[in-house]
Amino acid sequence: MDNNYGSSSPYRYPNPYMYPPNPNPNPNRSHNPHQPYPPQASVPDPYAHAHQQYPPPDPYAHAHQPYPPPDAHAHQPYPPPDAHAHAPPYPYPYVSSHSLNYSYARSPPLSSSPSSNSNAPAPYEYPYPPPPHQLVPSPSAPPSYPSYPYHVAPGTHNPPRPSLSHHASLLQHGSASHRYYYPHNAPHEERPDVHSRHNSFSGHYWHDTSSSTALGGGGGGGGGLQSSGGDNSKPSYPRLDELMNNVKLSDNQSTAPASPPAPAAQPFMHSVSVPKNQQKKEDFYGHSNNSFSGWGSSYSNRVNSGRLSDYSGSFNDSMHSQSLQVVPVLNKGSLKVLLLHGNLDIWVHDAKNLPNMDMFHRTLGDMFGKLPGGVSNKIEGTMNKKITSDPYVSISVSNAVIGRTFVISNSENPVWTQHFYVPVAHNAAEVHFVVKDSDVVGSQLIGIVAIPVEQIYSGEQVEGTYPILNNNGKPCKQGAVLSLSIQYIPMEQLSFYHKGVGAGPEYIGVPATYFPLRKGGNVTLYQDAHVPDGSLPNVLLDSGMFYVHGKCWHDMFDAIRQARRLIYITGWSVWHKVRLVRDVGYASDYTLGDLLRAKSQEGVRVLLLIWDDPTSRSILGYKTDGVMATHDEETRRFFKHSSVNVLLCPRSAGKRHSWVKQKEVGTIYTHHQKTVIVDADAGNNRRKIVAFVGGLDLCDGRYDTPHHPLFKTLQTIHKDDYHNPTYTGNTGGCPREPWHDLHTKIDGPAAYDVLTNFEERWLKASKPQGIKKLKISYDDALLRLERIPDVIGINDTPSGDDDPESWHVQIFRSIDSNSVKGFPKDPREATGKNLVCGKNALIDMSIHTAYVKAIRAAQHYIYIENQYFIGSSYNWSQHKDLGANNLIPMEIALKIAEKIRANERFAVYIVIPMWPEGVPTGNATQRILFWQNKTMQMMYETIYKALVEVGLEAAFSPQDYLNFFCLGNREVINMYENVNVSGNPPPANSPQANSRNSRRFMIYVHSKGMIVDDEYVIVGSANINQRSMEGTRDSEIAMGAYQPHHTWARKYSYPLGQIHGYRMSLWAEHTGTLDDCFLQPESLECVRKVRAIGEMNWKQFAASELSEMRGHLLKYPVDVDRKGKVRSLPGQEEFPDVGGKIVGSFLAMKENLTI
Repeated sequence: MDNNYGSSSPYRYPNPYMYPPNPNPNPNRSHNPHQPYPPQASVPDPYAHAHQQYPPPDPYAHAHQPYPPPDAHAHQPYPPPDAHAHAPPYPYPYVSSHSLNYSYARSPPLSSSPSSNSNAPAPYEYPYPPPPHQLVPSPSAPPSYPSYPYHVAPGTHNPPRPSLSHHASLLQHGSASHRYYYPHNAPHEERPDVHSRHNSFSGHYWHDTSSSTALGGGGGGGGGLQSSGGDNSKPSYPRLDELMNNVKLSDNQSTAPASPPAPAAQPFMHSVSVPKNQQKKEDFYGHSNNSFSGWGSSYSNRVNSGRLSDYSGSFNDSMHSQSLQVVPVLNKGSLKVLLLHGNLDIWVHDAKNLPNMDMFHRTLGDMFGKLPGGVSNKIEGTMNKKITSDPYVSISVSNAVIGRTFVISNSENPVWTQHFYVPVAHNAAEVHFVVKDSDVVGSQLIGIVAIPVEQIYSGEQVEGTYPILNNNGKPCKQGAVLSLSIQYIPMEQLSFYHKGVGAGPEYIGVPATYFPLRKGGNVTLYQDAHVPDGSLPNVLLDSGMFYVHGKCWHDMFDAIRQARRLIYITGWSVWHKVRLVRDVGYASDYTLGDLLRAKSQEGVRVLLLIWDDPTSRSILGYKTDGVMATHDEETRRFFKHSSVNVLLCPRSAGKRHSWVKQKEVGTIYTHHQKTVIVDADAGNNRRKIVAFVGGLDLCDGRYDTPHHPLFKTLQTIHKDDYHNPTYTGNTGGCPREPWHDLHTKIDGPAAYDVLTNFEERWLKASKPQGIKKLKISYDDALLRLERIPDVIGINDTPSGDDDPESWHVQIFRSIDSNSVKGFPKDPREATGKNLVCGKNALIDMSIHTAYVKAIRAAQHYIYIENQYFIGSSYNWSQHKDLGANNLIPMEIALKIAEKIRANERFAVYIVIPMWPEGVPTGNATQRILFWQNKTMQMMYETIYKALVEVGLEAAFSPQDYLNFFCLGNREVINMYENVNVSGNPPPANSPQANSRNSRRFMIYVHSKGMIVDDEYVIVGSANINQRSMEGTRDSEIAMGAYQPHHTWARKYSYPLGQIHGYRMSLWAEHTGTLDDCFLQPESLECVRKVRAIGEMNWKQFAASELSEMRGHLLKYPVDVDRKGKVRSLPGQEEFPDVGGKIVGSFLAMKENLTI
């Protein structure tokens, strides 16, 4: 039973649960993980020992016993004794001296040059440009910008030369200035398949989309949204019965090319180097850089349109947004499609001689001008000021918007001088600069400048003044021009991404974010709401310490109970009846509502900021629970006559948006953050701020343990907490829905940033509106901590530099200025706050930035648990214009492709729910599964192309690098079980009846986290989909953290800090075992072992014979062939018991609900 598969590792995890032996045992544990390809070909049968028992018995085996079970065996080591199991005792025989020699190839030193030329410039060290005082965009652009939060050695960057506007063609860009002195790469070799640099893919995030839409139908029913744009614009979201005809998306129809060609830009020949006059004070509104929300008309409608007015309509130019960038399309010579993977450095300077698009206002002006002067002034205030276009520029790659300037109102000669530095991971032929006129009802296309990717691919800076062309390829107006510069920096030259988490005090974390990296403090990582003692094995860390399994709701209960000054809670749902602690004899009868009311009576300031579900109402005694059953009205009523302040916060689009847009945002999107902030003992009679951040809402259905029982606890700890939205009707005798989640506690300076987020949101939500302005404001509810002497400030927290267990933590958000107070009023100040521009909103989208940075910096493996996994639709084989443009899936696929080309091992493990919560046969659920399947397909095809490129497609399959899993459980009938069945029995063959008979159900994965290389962790409320990443949809918060003493850069070997212990503990929970190969998760041995475990567990889960499951990790039930094609498993096209196609269905649904 102590077989370690020939391992000589001192870790020596035994295999008490009889999982199949490692497919590729290696007797030499100190081998180089980057062993030559191909590996050993023989793979033993993974199911050879499937009949033997694995993990320890479940403490819930006797439901009549008190919870937790009596510790009669407390003196015995883990696992608890079992009469039928003979697993060796825990703890494992660890050895504190880890002599494993994992000789990884190291990255070249910072000073090394990728070029053989000794005079060649060094790689671009940072992913963001140097401070603006070293960057002069052009001699005629005097405005300076705030410094970026990182250091760049002075004197390494010369200012650029004057504009290229004298040049006759972009092909003559050789003399362009080189602002950052990147090494120059030769132009890419023309190949039909164009697998350049890393691989060939398409798209980016941030689509230009419709914002003025009319809500039709209910949210769940997929009612369409109609555009209210110009007279000739097509409906961007037709009604449900018209959707298929208008959108023209189907499995059998190919969609638009990744980057439809537009007229190639030629530098303007007549107007050289337009001087940038001192910018006059303009009426600015809207904001800069990027955002992503809304809709656009279908690509087919635009392609078939021959009139410019067909491009007018309602678009929101939002990064990562819903539909295609509106671009005029002309037939012209084919352009080379190349992979842009790196960063684009762009300046949009100014435009000249734009046409007046406000024809309606011009007509009004002419009419009023004929009236007597006094009359005309009274009618429209004054018509003396000319009313003209309100221009802005949207930048797109592969039809996905990556940047957007702010709007300058009433100007035909706007000056932006706006800088963009954005990540790209797209296959594209051109970069489009689309000039638009912003109107209340949407936006109208003025014209476009298209820069061929071939011209920027070498890394040269391209700068010039270009004519703005209409859809006929002619200038939209004589003399209409746009001045810009663009430079591409490929990943190879971004050495900031080459070393994982950097070592030393100069490491700045994720750059260009609203909140900086905070150094010092402590982080506690949680899995599930509760971990009973002895339920998980010990994991050995550095210095002979063992990983301590946190008890999330226990710690949260204690933190609230011990608060003396403040308790601030944000939630998608907060239910006053939930019991945080359910251990017998440990305040298990206290509900959250009781606890908070008691604390408020002690004088503690208790504030609850809860999403206001628009479908739940309590008016004149008439009550509705709401579609999402968040208990928001119920919780508000409970605290109504107490000193607990409850603020129900609707998701608002802001006053500047149209009425239709406001209704759409308020109905579809939510406030999704989940935080608890309290004051805690800091010693010496001082108090400090501590914050909990993660995926767990304080509501029903969330309490669970690593055992994830289905039936055994229905009469004990889950007696009054049954939750399973899969079933409709009678649920008597049905399994509960087990819940797996991730959460954290932050004790240190970053906790004050979580507090700042709460204060910014509270001040915005409590601002009185309408008649409420006559009432007292909620502003006074917030405590002014600077006036409380015993609460230490953020600058007084210990740095922890000398503590080997200290943490560095950074807070990230997805949120916009419609949900927080404190963002700049002037959009020109957005860059200084690291905010980006959307239409009528500034946006913090740093969660997406953090994910992209962590993936790009990964060196060995990535482990993800998330409730959703949808993105990079611009690179799908179909439905490229869906608008799910976040970069995360594409970046992961490109990372694997990069490692394949480098002949290095890399592995990605992704755990998602078996199906999204709800009825799996429902339209919304099927559509989400369909998009998820498209995302998987794109990633596997990308990996296969990389294998073919290096000739390894016969030796390896895409699943040797990337695997998707889900979780499930199954329980045999317990003789002590007493399940009361009330009501009429469910119909035969219904989901309820099938689940009761098979005694199985999925474990719902609600986690929102990622672990990279055992050194960096992200945990928060954000899903990997457009809703969570965009910033203009659901509001989110997350933390990213690492221990500086436990990184690859510091240790030159596998880190064995808290993040390693967290990942190993999660794997022990899911697999029911710990294995030596888990220490090298990127190894082929580990990948194939974990996949074999998942395949074996799926067979047990799906079998007609009932048997107790101990491990919960299931291979996601799709078939992936060696060429990366994703299909249904033969004979298992639908989910067991509950039905619904596993690969989803393309149904006519409103996309904003499902991406």
